[in-house]
Amino acid sequence: MGYRGPPLLDGVSCQIEPGQRIGLLGRNGSGKTTFMRILCGQAQPDGGQVVFAPGTKLSLLPQDVPREMPGTVSEVVAAGVPHLTGDHDTAWQAEQRVERVLAEMELPRDAECQSLSSGMKRRVLIAQAVVAAPDLLLLDEPTNHLDLAAIEWMEGFLARWGTTLMFVTHDRMFLRKLANRIFEIDRGRLFDWSCDYDTFLKRKEAALAAEETQNALFDKKLAEEEVWVRTGIKARRTRNEGRVRALEKLRLVRSERREATGKVNLNIQEAERSGMLVTEVKEVSFSYNERPIFENFSTSIMRGDKIGIIGPNGAGKTTLLRVLLGNLQPTSGAIRLGTKLQIAYFDQLRQQLDEEKSVQENVGDGYDTINIGGSSRHVIGYLRDFLFSAERARTKVRFLSGGERNRILLAKLFAKPANVIVLDEPTNDLDTETLELLEERLVQFEGTVLLVEDENAVRELA
Repeated sequence: MGYRGPPLLDGVSCQIEPGQRIGLLGRNGSGKTTFMRILCGQAQPDGGQVVFAPGTKLSLLPQDVPREMPGTVSEVVAAGVPHLTGDHDTAWQAEQRVERVLAEMELPRDAECQSLSSGMKRRVLIAQAVVAAPDLLLLDEPTNHLDLAAIEWMEGFLARWGTTLMFVTHDRMFLRKLANRIFEIDRGRLFDWSCDYDTFLKRKEAALAAEETQNALFDKKLAEEEVWVRTGIKARRTRNEGRVRALEKLRLVRSERREATGKVNLNIQEAERSGMLVTEVKEVSFSYNERPIFENFSTSIMRGDKIGIIGPNGAGKTTLLRVLLGNLQPTSGAIRLGTKLQIAYFDQLRQQLDEEKSVQENVGDGYDTINIGGSSRHVIGYLRDFLFSAERARTKVRFLSGGERNRILLAKLFAKPANVIVLDEPTNDLDTETLELLEERLVQFEGTVLLVEDENAVRELA
């Protein structure tokens, strides 16, 4: 199965047993979402087949929260039960199941979904996925946008649930608590590690070391044979044809080798230092439709502060960010912004990206070159630092995975100098390698950082 470039999935095979909880791992863009969409029939493979036991029911939690979610919470959740009548489920039983799930997830049944926060919308979608009691539940980044209480509830719920589960997540604690089997997609192949997450990490490190050694020996052998074919047996009229054929096979194997994905070369351009005061708020209140979000809040943010903002879904974390930055006028109170502020803002729904434009067009704002550290760089070259090939850089954003879109937004933000970085749940969908590098760069950043995240990420960054 492939789109552009090498196949995402190249003749992969696996067997899933009842009751297993499988963590599906792989770098951003490796094909994890595609694999799950093939399993549930939303995408058709180029070859091969998917076979289920008779009567198997599947549900898929998609990676992204849709921008439009019409209907009430109960209506959206009920849509997860496609048939309200049947041999085993009466309409009454289905309605009771919906009510039970709404109660367990503490969802407001009559609230309009469109008015909810991203985290609450995510909980509604999770409820929609589980309400049909599927035999195989597929979860694509289920912890995205969720607060810690919701994540802990879901961990307990899924651990108690007797059905089969496959999930993609960047949340390492979630993986440790739930996964009893690990699948990994790497360069078109599916590896079944048949172990928990911590054991996988050890085995993977050993496998990469062995692969590196094997490749080095292979390349040495190939180089020796290339020297032989150019300079050896000059006095003969004919060469050792068997050895020549063997060399041709070596060349073919080397040409088909897919190198391991490298690491993002992520660097933050620091702008001229801001004034000592970044923002000061006094007795600030904000209400939405007469519902108070926060009241009489006062604080000062100084240059170099690294502040984590946490709270349950719908508490108003994003609203507070916008008020602190002066992007949203408070209901009452006063805001004073500092001087020389150059702000890079990462919004959790990636609305700064135009999905109908290419990666290059989004990052370069229509120009072929950008200024990085005082020097001009071609956008394509800059995007290679973020692991986008030239072909991938010319692909429309809507064809890319959630993790790739987050990398695009990081590339777009860090292409310009900043002394204040505002990140609204930036770790959603990012692979572990990119996440760890982002954490390192933010710790090193001498400017100001405002971060909305779950408690695990905040503990590492704040």
